[in-house]
Amino acid sequence: MSSNTSSKGPVIVITGTPGTGKSTHAQLLADESPIPLKHINVGEMVKERGLYEVYDEEWQSYTVDEDKLLDELELLVAEGGVILDWHTCEIFPERWPDLVVVLRCDHALLWERLEKRNYALKKIQENNEAEIMQVVLEEARSSYPEEIVVELKSEGMEDLEGNVARLVDWIRAWQGDHTS
Repeated sequence: MSSNTSSKGPVIVITGTPGTGKSTHAQLLADESPIPLKHINVGEMVKERGLYEVYDEEWQSYTVDEDKLLDELELLVAEGGVILDWHTCEIFPERWPDLVVVLRCDHALLWERLEKRNYALKKIQENNEAEIMQVVLEEARSSYPEEIVVELKSEGMEDLEGNVARLVDWIRAWQGDHTS
């Protein structure tokens, strides 16, 4: 059980290997939610607000300053009604999320998606291996109670629409449980 007691809305984490559809799912869910939810693209927030230590040219990614990031997110999460969209989840305190959604994708399809983003070969290989080895799923399962971690397939529009419909149903149930 999450200790998030906000009546404003749940805290939902949408996570997965880069290329699994996190931002697309999060934005569509924010648009279709029966209650207002704010989509926070954590990676964009890191860049925009300088919540990083350095930019790693070789990996084409930022080394996140986790303390600064968590400080920045703390008040937003405390209010509730947010969707945190990021490729990792284990840095978020266990008390934050009401639901952790891990998006999964066939590795061959994931490879194509990352190539279309012009990722360097080394980065495509690393992310593909992480997907095959279920790294993000295992992080979620080891960081949060099993009843709040949900694994969803994300390989096409049918999956996207079905997943968002399922999450909207979850939000309605959450809303029913949290209204007095």
